[in-house]
Amino acid sequence: MSETGSISIHTENIFPIIKKFLYSDHEIFLRELVSNAVDATQKLQSLARQGEFTGELGELKVRVTVDKEARKITVSDHGLGMTADEIKKYINQIAFSGATEFVEKYKEKDAQAKEQIIGQFGLGFYSAFMVASEVEIWSKSYKEDTLTAHWTCDGSTQYTIDEPTGEHAKAERGTDVVLHVAEDSDEFLEEARLRGILEKYCKFLPVPIEFEGQLVNDTTPIWTKQPADLTDEDYKKFYRELYPMSMDEPLFWIHLNVDYPFNLTGILYFPKVKDELQFSRNKIQLYSRQVFITDEVKDVVPEFLMLLHGVIDSPDIPLNVSRSFLQADANVRKINTYITKKVADKLAELFRKDRAGYEEKWADIGLFVKYGMLSDDKFYERAKDFVLLKSVEGKLYTLTEYTEHVQANQKDKSDNTVVLYTTDAEQQHGFVAAAQERGYDVLNMDQVLDAHFIGLLEQKLEKTTFKRVDSATVGQLIEKDEAPASVLSEDDQKKLEEVFQGAIQNPAMHVKVAALSPQDAPVVITQNEFMRRMKDMQRTGGGGGMQMFGNMPDSFDVTVNANSPLVSKVLAEGGDTIAKQAFDLALLAQGLLKGEALTAFVKRSTELL
Repeated sequence: MSETGSISIHTENIFPIIKKFLYSDHEIFLRELVSNAVDATQKLQSLARQGEFTGELGELKVRVTVDKEARKITVSDHGLGMTADEIKKYINQIAFSGATEFVEKYKEKDAQAKEQIIGQFGLGFYSAFMVASEVEIWSKSYKEDTLTAHWTCDGSTQYTIDEPTGEHAKAERGTDVVLHVAEDSDEFLEEARLRGILEKYCKFLPVPIEFEGQLVNDTTPIWTKQPADLTDEDYKKFYRELYPMSMDEPLFWIHLNVDYPFNLTGILYFPKVKDELQFSRNKIQLYSRQVFITDEVKDVVPEFLMLLHGVIDSPDIPLNVSRSFLQADANVRKINTYITKKVADKLAELFRKDRAGYEEKWADIGLFVKYGMLSDDKFYERAKDFVLLKSVEGKLYTLTEYTEHVQANQKDKSDNTVVLYTTDAEQQHGFVAAAQERGYDVLNMDQVLDAHFIGLLEQKLEKTTFKRVDSATVGQLIEKDEAPASVLSEDDQKKLEEVFQGAIQNPAMHVKVAALSPQDAPVVITQNEFMRRMKDMQRTGGGGGMQMFGNMPDSFDVTVNANSPLVSKVLAEGGDTIAKQAFDLALLAQGLLKGEALTAFVKRSTELL
């Protein structure tokens, strides 16, 4: 007996919408059909465990085949199967209310309307019509004394269903979905194309998937196993499987396994980051019950953790009908928070159990930790105990350790701890050396995020300020109550200022005379700490209101040492040449003397010998 009817929807336009709008990526039709086949197989296994199915399970594989000549793709399973009535119930009735309203909203491509409607019904099977001009279902239920059900639809709302017998009947339990591939979808008749889709979406499905006689999946990936049953080599091998092009092994990893208040498993790997913002996206793969969903995980994983690699699997992450986009809800936020905590806990454990090993890894993970502290206040609270500061001498300190290390010698007259740092120890060597001669310690803050990180620490640490070693003369970096007296009168200081201004003739250079130690350089060129830091932050992604600082011209302070013997000579002899030479020496110390000016300096130096 054959029956013809209409699929239960309120409009003729549902299939074009499915084909052109709900599913932007046509290749996922295979994921949907294979996932349905896996689901039918697992349900049969569940019935067998409960004693509701007592027959032979047989070989429970999902098979995908392609016949290029006949233009057919077939997805077969040996699972539950369906009766004709069940097909009419589950396939024909797209049972959602307001279908007409739904269509109207989609015609306007209203994203908000899409989010409200999508995910309320299961349209996965109908993704087949993205690539097929006709779809057949051949199914035989696991229930005894049931006939084969055969359903056919050409993508319109009309279908035909019958129960063939004899040689046309299906011999075994299960379902075959046959796609008659449309003329505009020839690519999906190529074995290599289909294999690529299966390896992308179905590589870790829990039921064996066979394509053209070969298994394409691992049914028990390591994230489904207990950590106690795995070795370090197991984790490394899986990493190489996920990222075959990676040249480095991961530094360490976290095995996620939680079943309350949400279900979440997975493995997150820490790659080597070095001093670059290698926040390459799409390195964490999201699965739902071992079905690959997406590598766009920004809603599940905090921004600063996007540099991690690995796998997250959770059936509790809400997906829209095409599974391409995550829907933000309470579970997603909880998972986000949980992952952040697990990462912080792992880092804290490594630091606590093996300080030396942690310090060896710091060059690779330091940027990541700082980025996390900048991005997430809760992570900052956890990480403040294991973030490390590195001195120019190579020693690593925690925040507490470093504060204790410098507070005796680096307190200013207002009782603030002054932390001195360099962004380029080689280029700023003269300033670093001058600070060290005074017994000061200097930090290396030369990573790409350090300009931002310094600002964060100044907000968080009480009575602490950071100064770059070349932001002031060494005697002015840490202001004390005592200050050297000038050997020059006010009139002499004014004359000296005029001499140097005349010799320099550069509006970006602001001359001032100050009483420094006689042993200090005759001229020191510095840049205001605030302005220089704002410009640095803007260059490394500060954005926003800091744009103005990045576009402002450089401005420097030229401090002339009133107590320098050379400066006294300039004043006594009125020597513009000596003043210019002293100024160029200061430029040279800052790495600012280049090109024609450097050539002139060398020539002048030769003449003065």
